[in-house]
Amino acid sequence: MEVLSKAMIQSATGAVELAIGLVGVMALFLGLMKVAEAGGLLTILARLIRPLMVKLFPDVPADHPAMGAMILNLAANMLGLGNAATPFGIRAMQELDKLNPQRGTATNAMALFLAINTSSITLLPTGVIALRAAAGASDPAAILPTTLFATIGSTTVAVIAAKLYQRLSPVTVDNGAVLQEPPSKDGEKMPLKDAAQGYPLWVSLAALTALIALIPVAVCYGRSVSPWIIPALMVGFLGFGLVRRVRVYEVFVEGAKDGFQVAVRIIPYLVAILVAVDMLRASGVMGAVVGALGGMTGRLGLPAEALPMALMRPLSGSGAYGILASIINDPAIGPDSYTGYLVSTLQGSTETTFYVLAVYFGAVQVRRIRHSLAAALTADVAGVIFAVLACSFFLG
Repeated sequence: MEVLSKAMIQSATGAVELAIGLVGVMALFLGLMKVAEAGGLLTILARLIRPLMVKLFPDVPADHPAMGAMILNLAANMLGLGNAATPFGIRAMQELDKLNPQRGTATNAMALFLAINTSSITLLPTGVIALRAAAGASDPAAILPTTLFATIGSTTVAVIAAKLYQRLSPVTVDNGAVLQEPPSKDGEKMPLKDAAQGYPLWVSLAALTALIALIPVAVCYGRSVSPWIIPALMVGFLGFGLVRRVRVYEVFVEGAKDGFQVAVRIIPYLVAILVAVDMLRASGVMGAVVGALGGMTGRLGLPAEALPMALMRPLSGSGAYGILASIINDPAIGPDSYTGYLVSTLQGSTETTFYVLAVYFGAVQVRRIRHSLAAALTADVAGVIFAVLACSFFLG
């Protein structure tokens, strides 16, 4: 009991110290992202994604506001802008609900959008990079190739799963007849004019090919290039803002304020999770679980220490964030170990599925979610598998 009490007090103190140490890094990254967002980087990404989205969502008219909101949501997720992605996602759901022939029931487009949102391709997991930097990682941005690989794989699985599951869960009306989802007659144009006009399809395909090509490049030259990533991001985003005539200093400060607020807001969650984890560790429960499962999961590339992270991520973003902080700040593991890279990749490449379902469907009062949860959880499982494959392959 004496050891347990000491661990509880030390972990609570350490959680606050960790959050305070995170303030500066979060302020830096969110300030840079705010400059890029103000310069129109989201719009550029949106125009690249648009031709592919039109193919994926044939039930949504190309000029409908729902299409533009979904594109901006996915573009924000690509850049790790969770705060910006959520409002776009809620707006997308509201617009998709206008195309819904049976209110209260999720459409195929809604289910597919949520599955993609759960697993969306991530180019820049800023929050994880910041936490790794605060934990003393030798190369905080080294998870970029593993995260990119994992999210490309999980997003592909998400699309396939949603398309397959929708055949097993048709929309029915009260008399049992199957209801087809007609195209909307709503000719309303999307207010975000720049995002409404996409680039030609060949430009989007070329960008997707270049994105996939980054994976072998990262494998061959990742260790040489990765130390340059953070300085390049800073110079690139600030330069982009200057070229786009953004008031760089003012916008950066505004984004840095958001970073400060985020770092402070997570303190209660960090305290709760880190105290709970240290209680399990000090009491011997964690050691017993690791001993029982370590041999089996270790052979599959998933250490038992990483299991709580894989299970918590779909349930609670703050809880998973706390577990990640606990693992990479553990001197026996650290951010530069295989387990440290794996849990960092899991945090950066999966989404809080149940939170997204609750918020997005709650915004439009959808009660019958059909195959949405199954497709999203399939994407989560795929994300874990591809994260293990990526870390095993890249890190040997």
